[in-house]
Amino acid sequence: MEVLSYLFLLLGVFSIQGSSENLEEDLALKGMAVQSSTHNCGATYSICGASKAIDGIRYSPSGTPHPEETYTYCSHTSNDLNPWWRLDLLDYYYIYKVAITNRGDGWLEQTTGVEIRIGNSLDNNGNNNPRCAVTSSVPAGSTVSFSCGGMEGRYVNMYIPKQAYLVLCEVEVYGTVKKKRQVIRVQVKAAENVDEAELEALVLKKLNQTLSDEDVTLTWRTQPNGKVFQKNKTVWKQSPVCSSLK
Repeated sequence: MEVLSYLFLLLGVFSIQGSSENLEEDLALKGMAVQSSTHNCGATYSICGASKAIDGIRYSPSGTPHPEETYTYCSHTSNDLNPWWRLDLLDYYYIYKVAITNRGDGWLEQTTGVEIRIGNSLDNNGNNNPRCAVTSSVPAGSTVSFSCGGMEGRYVNMYIPKQAYLVLCEVEVYGTVKKKRQVIRVQVKAAENVDEAELEALVLKKLNQTLSDEDVTLTWRTQPNGKVFQKNKTVWKQSPVCSSLK
């Protein structure tokens, strides 16, 4: 008896955390931030570490009546050569918009010429990743948004390629989670020819029913010959059976 063996390749696109399309959610609030150094902000105010720029407080201190109020609400590096600030989103995203809030008490050069870089590499502390934009002079006390067109990345860097202070009162990041792909190989054996279109629909329906509670999109992957199925013909030999018993 001859048995036809059909090999099917099914491409499943899996979203581990869900494919959130909510572009109003600030992804930075879920992340962790570090910077090249932290300025000595004084003992009477909170240390102006990297996390101050992702605390969800879009506030631009005016310096009045407290000149050092900036240190309470903003991240602040020392006067570094090539200062940087890096946000780890802890997952891979398509980034559509990045917003930066500047301090309100002057010192505009501290947010001028900042390169916004997005990617998955930590080479040079992430500063070699592709560039989304470069800030011009951000008005004191204002928030300016930059379109990044869906750039892919886990890390968002702010980088000034010269000797400078880098001060950020808030950094916001908006985008959607990148779906992870997994290829599933399914092999089905049939004793006779089957309707390929019918079998394709049946298998896909069963898998979708099984994964109905998951955020999963399933599609067939087409073979180089333009077909979904790769047929492998195999022959099963029938075992001899004794015709009589003694």
